[in-house]
Amino acid sequence: MIVTTTPQIEGRRISRYCGVVAGEAILGANLFKDLFAGIRDLVGGRSATYEKELQRARDIALTELQERAQALGANAVVGVDLDYEVLGQGNGMLMVSASGTAVVLE
Repeated sequence: MIVTTTPQIEGRRISRYCGVVAGEAILGANLFKDLFAGIRDLVGGRSATYEKELQRARDIALTELQERAQALGANAVVGVDLDYEVLGQGNGMLMVSASGTAVVLE
């Protein structure tokens, strides 16, 4: 399945719009406590552990997005937008969401 942030795919024609699809992943508060407790991972101001968890959450959100598009009969998702939000009491959780338009390409 083609997943892109662009509104169309060069050289391909959209024959049908199937609807808006989304996928989400939420990282819980325990993850943040563990990550900040492991601050020794910091190298040059970056936390490899934190970055890996964000990548995992992004992958989960994009996988859900593709599964929902496929369930609608789509073979691509265009106009994908990724959002990151902090949630919960004391901003103890992070949500990664991906949304886009499921389409059928010729």
